[in-house]
Amino acid sequence: MDHRHRSDRRDVLTDLREPPVLGAGDYTLRPWSMADLHTVREASTDPLIPLITTVPPVYSDAEGIAFVERQWGRPAAGRYPMAIARASDGCAVGNAGLDILSADRATVGYWVLASARRAGAAGSALKAITEWGLHELGIARLDLYAEPWNTGSLRTAESAGYQREGLLRDWARVGGELKDVVMYAALRTPR
Repeated sequence: MDHRHRSDRRDVLTDLREPPVLGAGDYTLRPWSMADLHTVREASTDPLIPLITTVPPVYSDAEGIAFVERQWGRPAAGRYPMAIARASDGCAVGNAGLDILSADRATVGYWVLASARRAGAAGSALKAITEWGLHELGIARLDLYAEPWNTGSLRTAESAGYQREGLLRDWARVGGELKDVVMYAALRTPR
């Protein structure tokens, strides 16, 4: 094992104070801002997003501001949420995030507003955040979890190079009920 590389990677991981700005084709991943409150408002009306994220289920300006401020505080815990914004106008249409669990492992996740789905935002964002995690941060493994019925998310994971590893039964609590999820992974050194 190259201990110098491992030490350098640890330094990179501990020096991250905020999410980077990443190019993602027709989209940009960037830190959340107060200009994105309209995105939080629309996301709060989605039947699933508030159940699986910290988006408020009932929007108010105070709740929207609190959501954005929470995103700003997450890097201190190794969590890097980024707004998925259209490159053309900077308008946020979703979120992509990477949560570092260790120097070798992280999880990724994403959501996109209903009004912006099927336009490539999730796929572009997932490819960019995967590249960042595996190759710039040097994380060995990225895990991704998706609901078995969510065929769009399953296709997005596969198109970004993630491989299905199995079904995790009663893995995640959603809306007060335990739900199954499909586990995918992307490896820095594919097998």
